[in-house]
Amino acid sequence: MVSELISQRSWATEAGTQRFMRRHAYGKAADAYADIFRMRLSSIGMGTYLGAPTDEVDAGYEAAIIDAVRLGINVIDTAGNYRCQRGERVVGKALKALTESGEVWRSELFIASKAGFVPFDGEPPPDKAGWMRDCTIARGLATDADLVAGCHCMTPAYLHEALDRSLDNLGLQTLDVLFLHNPETQLQVIDRATFEDRLRLAFQALEEAVAAGKIRAYGLATWSALRARPDERDHISLARMMELASEVAGLRHNMRAVELPVNLAMPEALTRANQPVRGHLLPALDAVRELGLMALASGPLLQGRLGRQRPTHVPDLPGIATAAEYALQFARSPQAVTSALVGMGTVAHTAENARLLGLAKAPSVWLAEAAAAHPGAGLAAG
Repeated sequence: MVSELISQRSWATEAGTQRFMRRHAYGKAADAYADIFRMRLSSIGMGTYLGAPTDEVDAGYEAAIIDAVRLGINVIDTAGNYRCQRGERVVGKALKALTESGEVWRSELFIASKAGFVPFDGEPPPDKAGWMRDCTIARGLATDADLVAGCHCMTPAYLHEALDRSLDNLGLQTLDVLFLHNPETQLQVIDRATFEDRLRLAFQALEEAVAAGKIRAYGLATWSALRARPDERDHISLARMMELASEVAGLRHNMRAVELPVNLAMPEALTRANQPVRGHLLPALDAVRELGLMALASGPLLQGRLGRQRPTHVPDLPGIATAAEYALQFARSPQAVTSALVGMGTVAHTAENARLLGLAKAPSVWLAEAAAAHPGAGLAAG
């Protein structure tokens, strides 16, 4: 009993997420919760990226996060650099309110964050470049060469420091997953061999964090890397990433998750065969399934742009009416997607998005038609 209580305070568990799903099952579709790594996670997750770094926006997010959990959403995604660390801090405040009130246990929620971009503290400083250097190079966490584009760093020393800061911001003992945030940023400056050397060191640091009980798993949160063509500079092979993790920690490594854009304007994760797996080129989401990974879909509304007008090129779908609903249904429905992460800065947005948990996911035929019908989807040829 004591060990169960401790685990429930620390990370998402099979028992905890199953309990959360059962408590919120009324009015939900049979596939509202994905079954992944023996956990049951909501097919819509809470995103915390958008918004100004202000107290007013913080208050909106805090209320929205609390409401989202009450409506059956148990996946929350954030990052150290979101809104100058306010993204993590407001998640921490909401989690504290929910757990202290007894409404939810830590073991019922899946919490993800990211490290890589050097964050500001509360608001942008006057000298942004100087701040980045002071937080990394001046503190001995990196060299000039390690701080890529003046803002991105993934040295072991920096990752350990960033993780500790994230845990403090969130008020957590353990993160369910820590993502390396847009690692392809490094490929704009360094060559592929150097990039892989840096990834080995980063993976080693993240394996150490798993061993220390600070994270349960790690992965890659990307923007372009998993959508790019194989010959493009920022392309990353998921199979190669698994090989690097195996080189570091053996076959029992903890590189288990990816986050990537999946939306009507960027259907490449479903349509572009760009990931080499066992002698075949597969779309990213097919590769995710073949490699046994979890996938979180980012940018389902493309920062609100896909929610402004009903997409005329998308086939009709019963129960779906608004542009935002079409976009979110597209992102959450691929079989390989565990949860589609949508920003919810107000309680009204939370209620609108959570409504889709009551509808079955779209069939694969509709997904294929919607992806192929998009004007920019001449992407299937790769």
